[in-house]
Amino acid sequence: MVRVLDLVRPFLPILPEVSAPDRKIPFNTKVGWTAITLLIFLVCSQIPLYGIVSSDSSDPLYWMRVILASNRGTLMELGITPIITSGMIIQLLQGAGFIEVDFTLKEDRALFGGAQKLLALLISFGQATVYVLTGLYGQPSDLGAGVCLLLILQLIVAALIVILLDELLQKGYGLGSGINLFIATNICESIVWKAFSPTTVNTGRGPEFEGALIALFHLLFTWNDKSRALKEAFYRERLPNVMNLIATVAVFALVIYLQGFRIEIPVKSNRFRGQRGTFPVKLFYTSNMPIMLESALTSNVFIVSQMLSSRFPENLLVRLLGVWEPLEDSAQLFAKSGLVYYMSPPRSLRELATDPIHTALYITFMLSACALFSKTWIEISGSGPRDVAKQLKDQQMVIAGRERDGSMYKELKRVIPTAALFGGAVIGLLSVAADLVGALGSGTGILLCVTIIYSYFEMAVKESTPGMEAFGDLMG
Repeated sequence: MVRVLDLVRPFLPILPEVSAPDRKIPFNTKVGWTAITLLIFLVCSQIPLYGIVSSDSSDPLYWMRVILASNRGTLMELGITPIITSGMIIQLLQGAGFIEVDFTLKEDRALFGGAQKLLALLISFGQATVYVLTGLYGQPSDLGAGVCLLLILQLIVAALIVILLDELLQKGYGLGSGINLFIATNICESIVWKAFSPTTVNTGRGPEFEGALIALFHLLFTWNDKSRALKEAFYRERLPNVMNLIATVAVFALVIYLQGFRIEIPVKSNRFRGQRGTFPVKLFYTSNMPIMLESALTSNVFIVSQMLSSRFPENLLVRLLGVWEPLEDSAQLFAKSGLVYYMSPPRSLRELATDPIHTALYITFMLSACALFSKTWIEISGSGPRDVAKQLKDQQMVIAGRERDGSMYKELKRVIPTAALFGGAVIGLLSVAADLVGALGSGTGILLCVTIIYSYFEMAVKESTPGMEAFGDLMG
């Protein structure tokens, strides 16, 4: 019987691959490779695609940029979309039983990795083709066939570079994964820019600095009425303000504080007498996965709704899905009514007060979606109670005081699904709160950024502390 993974075998020789290191990489070297990877990503994020005629129309991926580590009109147009999409599809297929893989076999691991890489390249080809042919960079008739092919080729090559950079880190040459590194960098860059941007924007009252802190000092120095200057700097609309910055710092601090919430399950080794430890079930058991899945779902619904609305603006079903209109003095479209309106956050505190039904439905949707995604993810990602019980048993670990068969699974089943469900809801609530108070970079972006940076901190502590790795692989 031919397995699905066996269909990938003919492509393995032609797929580029980063070979695994033949020795342990020192921590300092890992930091160096991580920095080089990040530098390559940042450079690619600033190199514009050759052949673009126009890119000032409404951005259909506006809501996804923060989690895709992408930059419009550059080599990083696709960002990490192909990697995330292919990884989720392959894991869903594996969890549903369509793909059989034995991770104890080196050949199966190679086939599984090859399948993800091949699907990522196919997705990048499909996305690049759609972007070019739908006129994201100018009408294809104006670009010409040669430029269209060149644009598609640039996007595919850039996607391959991202895939290989991610593989470089995943294979152990660097720290963490390229996906997390690029997301955190993109979000941090956005927050820092909105706080310190020296560029000026004409809002109808004369030029104003975009950066919240730069604007604060500029207003204090140039306005005679200092109290009015402070009020303007703290509460100005449509541009980053100091209250947005304070809200961002507060959300950062709150998420870091909540990272420490966990239930410690005592475990002991049957192999080595006297060796004990704890298996931590964190409040954020599924980390940032619920908010990533919710954002991906929401953004795709937005894209479909925006495309249908532009093609069939008078269709009743299309209008029920969403009605879009440009923001004042901007080409960017925002939802005005329909289902997508209630899936999007209120854009200001004024909107929060004037349309409480929108706010209530948005909060309900976010909490329910994140909790459901978190609960579902533990089952398809191999982190559910049955999978954890098997991992502990394979390493001859038992929960202290529950040595009988089946009791370990029952204890984990009591704790893990509850932690996943409640943790997912808390993540959704934090994202909502951050959006409502106007935190820079969006609530989703801040949550992703903090959880990723915190995981890098834990990783650095583990890597730099001798003796932590052997017993910490499972426990951490």
